[in-house]
Amino acid sequence: MVRFKSRYLLCEVRMSDPPSLQLLDDRSVFTALRNAVSRAHGDYGAGVCGLSFAVKYLNARTGVLFLRCRKSHYRLIWSALPFVSSLESRGQRLPCAVDCLHVGGTIRTCQKFLIRYNARQIQRLLPQCRSEEECVEVRRAVMSCSLKELEEEEEDEEVC
Repeated sequence: MVRFKSRYLLCEVRMSDPPSLQLLDDRSVFTALRNAVSRAHGDYGAGVCGLSFAVKYLNARTGVLFLRCRKSHYRLIWSALPFVSSLESRGQRLPCAVDCLHVGGTIRTCQKFLIRYNARQIQRLLPQCRSEEECVEVRRAVMSCSLKELEEEEEDEEVC
């Protein structure tokens, strides 16, 4: 059995209307990214997306997502991220932008980066809160990426 090395892209979906993040799902993000890669890189890009490209995790509150792809093709997917201008979810077209925050060899390295990134985000967002309830909600939303949940998915992949 041949084992292919993967790269994990830690990305953030940014929308002008933050409550519309709740409408996101894995399938709509995957479809939009696959279409962007296909538009940017043609048939070759479409074929690359069919190999081992997957949305491993999506946090609909914060817009954070983990993408998995083969190590040899991660630059094609990375270069197509700016071409995602909208996502179609639940019958609505949602204008957005997808930014790559980090590229790592394992989910674990991306999680470590995400923890540091979230700490910086909390320091930036907490002074803008108007009430204690908003502060609690910001903390909960930013810290909702679970290390345990993602580690279990990574272990399941290694078994297959």
